[in-house]
Amino acid sequence: MNKGFIVWNVLLTAALLFLGVRYFSGGANIRSAQASAPGSFSMAYFEMDSIEANFDLVKELKEELAKKEQTMEQEMQKMAGNAQQRYNYYQQQASTGLMNETQSEAAGRELRNLEEQMKNRKQALDAEYGDFVMRRQNEIKSKIEAYLQEYNKNHNYTYIVSYEQGLFYYKDSVNNITADLIKGLNERYKPSSK
Repeated sequence: MNKGFIVWNVLLTAALLFLGVRYFSGGANIRSAQASAPGSFSMAYFEMDSIEANFDLVKELKEELAKKEQTMEQEMQKMAGNAQQRYNYYQQQASTGLMNETQSEAAGRELRNLEEQMKNRKQALDAEYGDFVMRRQNEIKSKIEAYLQEYNKNHNYTYIVSYEQGLFYYKDSVNNITADLIKGLNERYKPSSK
């Protein structure tokens, strides 16, 4: 019975070796024939960091975000400057003895209100910014997906995935479609002129 298992294992190993040698010696011809055969599995990938660096709409988004951040920062600095001016004014009034207790309490309320307004405005700006980023990222993602659907009509991949470091440990550059994707996306989706 023990010899039967050994013979069986030797036969299975030989069969696997034969199939492996046949598959890999055929190279791209066998792979491409399998990719077009119904029910076969074929995968391509693109490098997301290259898309982020070279897709013109992503570059446009980065510029928009930088402008929004700068505008937000300027608005918050202006509010902080106004609050500081009011504080300095009340400090001067208090140090010279020109404020009575009622005026001092009113000044304290005004400064607390200014601080609360700044805090609320900062939260509102952050929420608007986050919403804008999410909408634009979804728009870009939709454009990539739409382009890949059309691209795949001629290539018949089962899956097209985004390669991100740390997620995959091996990649065969034969199925890297990053250059095709960047070229096609930039041709199809021109940045808006403002």
